Formats: sequence, structure tokens, C-alpha cells
Amino acid sequence: MFLMKPAAFLAWLALAAVSLPSPASDAALAAASAADRAEAREIFKQLIEINTTDTPAGSVTAAAAAMQRRFLDAGFPAEDVHLLGPDPRKQNLIVRLRGEGQPGQKPVLFLCHIDVVEALRSDWHTDPFQFVEKDGYFYGRGTQDMKDSDAALVQTFLRLHREGYRPKRDLVLALTADEEGGRFNGAQWLVEQHRDLVDAAYVINPDSGGVELDHGHAVVADVEATEKVYSDFRVTALNRGGHSSLPRADNAIYELTAALTKLAAYSFPFELNEVTRNYFSNLAARETGQTAADMRAILAVPPDLSAAARLSAEPSFNSNFRTTCVATRLSAGHANNALPQTAQANVNCRIFPGHSPEEIRQQLIALFADPKLSVQYVSDAGVVADRAPERKAIKPPAPIAEVFEPLTRITQQIWPGTPVTPVMENGASDSIYFSWAGIPSYGYSAVALERTDDRAHGQDERVPVESYWKSLDFFYAFTREIGSR
Repeated sequence: MFLMKPAAFLAWLALAAVSLPSPASDAALAAASAADRAEAREIFKQLIEINTTDTPAGSVTAAAAAMQRRFLDAGFPAEDVHLLGPDPRKQNLIVRLRGEGQPGQKPVLFLCHIDVVEALRSDWHTDPFQFVEKDGYFYGRGTQDMKDSDAALVQTFLRLHREGYRPKRDLVLALTADEEGGRFNGAQWLVEQHRDLVDAAYVINPDSGGVELDHGHAVVADVEATEKVYSDFRVTALNRGGHSSLPRADNAIYELTAALTKLAAYSFPFELNEVTRNYFSNLAARETGQTAADMRAILAVPPDLSAAARLSAEPSFNSNFRTTCVATRLSAGHANNALPQTAQANVNCRIFPGHSPEEIRQQLIALFADPKLSVQYVSDAGVVADRAPERKAIKPPAPIAEVFEPLTRITQQIWPGTPVTPVMENGASDSIYFSWAGIPSYGYSAVALERTDDRAHGQDERVPVESYWKSLDFFYAFTREIGSR
């Protein structure tokens, strides 16, 4: 399995494990000024209201160019503000806050994608591409994933420049395209084609991690230590078709839906690794009642699978226990009065570390047990293949004290008593491209969300207003600290 060695993992836990804050760190950080908040809100609004979907109506370039204008107007040198990419609609923005240039000090890179998943107005109660504030929340596509962090870091870089802050090392902000899908993934393209612009000692990726709330109470602060592998599979049923007045048992739609019904009823085997085991151990110490008892029971050897089944009713826990595969798109038939000749579904999988996409493809074939169906791999660029890659999850980077010491301390100042713990990201992120290039990447958004209110990619996406302000305070303090090391 692609996990760090036990000694390195214990070192990670020693850095990340946090008890109650010391008296010296009890005081909360000074909140951003009213003017800084107003600027951060306006940037957030501007980003939300620029459609950056991978559709004809969307343009990542429009958002990147709008932020470029803000940096140039603020006085950033043109040579430190780069707008570039392989497609006119998919331009990435790279901004560099120059440091003192100490020898041997590589930059720190903040990696933020600015594309979002498509949202239909008919599915929402508000316009997904209109920034709406109501009932203590900011609404709009991207408010959770991840234009909140994009906006907070844009404002942080502008504020640091305005204050004349000079870091010891360069600080770099990358606003990139196609993390959510598309042919022009900005992070991958920059690593492969413009490594000089994004080369770094390490990466901070706010596309994962954050603070989990339970009825408003901060339970745990998650820092991504590893992540699942994202994979799409195309499941196809073909048929000779015919006239709808002469139906037959061999119907492509029925064959496909029979397979999807099997998938809906199936759970991949329960698994834990060092990261998830530590995560649930930390949670068990803070939970109560049946939930705490179940968490302790799954940590036993062998694990209590009935306890795992009860915990799996919570989607975020279930995804930490296993590979997940779910049907996300469906198409079939060509006419109302004809038997379908083709029925297709997209099955999206998030693969537990230690397993490859090809291994999961073979498991789907075995689960469906229908030789008339084909199961093909679909790449991020939409290329369909009869075999999937053998790659597995990224190896967690070794812990770096200069990241975790300030991250932990500042988190404690904002959310006192909340343990910081490494976690497995249940989705996937652009961290993988930097990890493959040998650049450590750590995922932390500093955004606090209710466990039951994860609306990323979903209807009426929103973020609590107070959570946005706290993330703004975190990134300002954290960026100054790591830039001064």
C-alpha cells in the first residue's frame, strides 16, 4: 500500500496531535478589518458570479483574468503575474509575492482551482451563479468547492502586498483550470510545461481538509495525508434493437439497470489504514454513546463489522471505510417507438489506497456478471479504454514541522481545543500531480462545515459566513508565518 513508513507516520502524529491550547495561545487571532472583509467579500462575489464550468457557457480564463487585473492594479510587477494555459478558455493565473531570496529557500505554493462543477438553475432555489447572502450563509456554485479559499487567498496576497510584507522566501498562488474535469487540467500542465513557475518546497492545497462541526461545535480539524484515486467507468449494453411493438427479453436498458441495481446494493469491503485508523481513534475520544462505542469497535482486531455498518449510515464515515462506486450519468435509446440499441451509464469510483483503477474495473465486471456488458475506463480527458491504469494512491509526504506547528497553533487559536489530525481525502485533488513530481502537498482549507451540510457539487451549495471570515483570518496568519520561516 502507498502509505508512509510507521516511523514517519508516528512523526506525523507527533506533529499533528494536539491537546488543549496552552495559556499563551488562548487568545483568538485578531480578526480582519472591516475593509479587508469587504474586499474579501467582493472578491468572493466576483468569482462566484463568473461561470467557470467546463461548458460552452463557462470560462476559467474570465475568472483568472479578473484576478490578474486585481493584482496588477494593486501594484504587483507584471513579471510576477502570469496568465497562461493550453486553451484560450482555460488559462491559469500564477502570482508570486517576492521574498528576500535567501539561498536554498524554495517557494511555498498555494494551489487553488477556480473551475466548478456545472449547476442548473432549475435544480437550485437561487441562481447558482449569483452570490447570495441569507440566513448566515453565502450561496452559489463554488462557495464550498473551492472559491471560498480562492477568494480568501487572493485577498491575503493583496493584503500582504499592501502592508509591504516581505517574506523570507517567495510565496506563490496558483489559480488553475479543470480540476473538476476537462481536457486541460491546469495543475498537471503547469507541472509538466512550466515547472519553474510552480516549483516549490511544498504545496498547501485548500481543496481538502478543514474543520468538522457537529451542531456548531468543532469536533476535529482534518489535514489531508492521503487521498483516494478518482476513476470513471463507462458501462455499456448493446442490442440489435427493433420495433417497440415487438418487445423481447434482451433489452439493453433492462440489462444495464439490472447491473446498476447490483451496484446500488453492493458495498466494497471494509478497510482501515494508518491514516483512517488514527482519524477514528481521535474521533472516538470526543464522541459519546453508541457512536463512540462503534468507533472503538471498528478499531479492534478483528474489527466489528456490525459497528462499521452502523457508522456507514453517515456518508462521510462510509467513504472512509472503503472504495465507493456510484452511477452518476445515464443515457439510453434513440427513439420512443424503438427498442434501445445502446444503454450507457457512467460509474464514478473513489478508490481506497492500495487498489488500482484496473483492479476495481475487474471487480465491477465480476459484480455485474453479464458478458453482454462492457466496462471501460474513461480518462479525465474523456478518452475511453478497455483497460484502466494500475496506479494507486499517492504516498503521504513526510511531516514538515514548519507547516504543522503554525497550522496547529493557529487552528487552536481560532477553534480552541479542537484536535488536528491527518485524514484520507475521500475525493481527489490536484495534489496528486505535485506528489508525482516529488513535491509534498498538504490539504487544509481552514473552513468549518457541518458534517451533514456538505453541498459541494450539489444543490444550493453554501458556506457559513462566519466560517469564511475565520478562514480569512487563518490564511492571513498562516501565510505570514510560513513566509517568515
